[in-house]
Amino acid sequence: MTQPSSTGTAPQPPVPPSAPPPLPAPPPARRSAWAEGVDRLRAAATTEPGRLRIIGAVIAALVVAFGATTAWQISDRAAAADDVVSRSQPLSADAASIYRSLADADTAAASGFLAGGQEPHELRERYRKDIANASRLLVKAAASTDSSGDSGKQIAQLNEQLPAYTSLIEQARANNRQGFPVGGAYLRRANEKMSTELLPAAKDLYESETERLYQDYDDANSWPFIALGSGVLSLGGLAWAQRRNYHRTNRVFNHGLVAATAASAVVLLWLAVGHTLARSGLNESQAHGQESLKVLNNARISSLQARANENLTLVARGAVLAEDGKSDKYEAEHNSAMKTLTSGLARAQRIADDSEGREPVAGAQAGMTEWKKRHTAARDTDNKGDYDGALAQIIGAKNSTGECFDEVDASLEKALAHEQREFKQAAQDGRGAMTGLALGAAVLAVLGAMAAVLGIGRRLSEYR
Repeated sequence: MTQPSSTGTAPQPPVPPSAPPPLPAPPPARRSAWAEGVDRLRAAATTEPGRLRIIGAVIAALVVAFGATTAWQISDRAAAADDVVSRSQPLSADAASIYRSLADADTAAASGFLAGGQEPHELRERYRKDIANASRLLVKAAASTDSSGDSGKQIAQLNEQLPAYTSLIEQARANNRQGFPVGGAYLRRANEKMSTELLPAAKDLYESETERLYQDYDDANSWPFIALGSGVLSLGGLAWAQRRNYHRTNRVFNHGLVAATAASAVVLLWLAVGHTLARSGLNESQAHGQESLKVLNNARISSLQARANENLTLVARGAVLAEDGKSDKYEAEHNSAMKTLTSGLARAQRIADDSEGREPVAGAQAGMTEWKKRHTAARDTDNKGDYDGALAQIIGAKNSTGECFDEVDASLEKALAHEQREFKQAAQDGRGAMTGLALGAAVLAVLGAMAAVLGIGRRLSEYR
């Protein structure tokens, strides 16, 4: 029991501890710029001026996007069309000329060898020009292709093997002039290098460049769907904005929106018509130019192969057998090349689209038919043991197979020149249909967007 204090005062109750101070309120959560922007748009959309500003911004963006996509897609297609005319098709034609020059050089070398130690000047000059032309075109092609690509590798192989081939030909000539039989072995070795290394590389180069040409055709002809879609979308937005303006103000036209609509419609029409005309021209150049060139080039290659093997049948004189071990290798390859030539000329005649293209092909067919007859007669003469008689029938100045070959080659050259002109004209027309479209679309889009903004601005001025 607690005793009272001596002072007589009652004891004080204990003081409770003081409460802790309240915690400060947390800072408001930070909002993203996107959320704040959305809120502002919502706030603006509650008033007619705010809604008009939003509509004007969206319409201007649609028109500018239409112009930008049109400029972008048409620029790509115009560049591809320009490549068709000025890069890939000329490279394909040069590759075909490289093949032709190499094959013709081999033919001229064999013909000169058959003529004996005193090689005719015209054959030697023909060989020299073919080798010089092939070398020049290889340099030109190397400057226009990527050295690490397939074409670059084929060009490098041709540049490496061509000097080896010409060296073998010179050794064959030197021995032939001295009457050494080993000259024929050198000539056969040169022909083997030509047929197994040089010509396959030249053919691969031609096919690579032709494949790139067709890829450029595809790129130039592909429809600009993004640009067309954005054009339809921008016209739809403009139509909706004008309809809304009419219902709210009873005013039929807003000059700014009408001008923007006109500019967009012009760009869309220009885009559709221009690209359609470009496709038409490019398709025509491909169907009636490039396809004919391809068939004619292949036919010319076959005629050169047939002529080279025809000469080599007399050089080898049965010393080289085909895979069956019985027939003459060069005679079998000659017959195969003539079959390919026959089918190639028939196809060239079918796809020729005018008389100027059909006439030289018909001339080549007539020359080929006579060539077959004379070749059969020459083989019969050689098989009877009359080598000199067969030689005259192959390389003689009159009534020889050489005359027929020259007729076929000259006719094919004329047909190729005609188809090349047709290709160039049609391809240039196709490329020209897109001239100015990219720049015009960009300029009209900017003007259309400005007109739309001014038209909306005129409507906003009524609220001030």
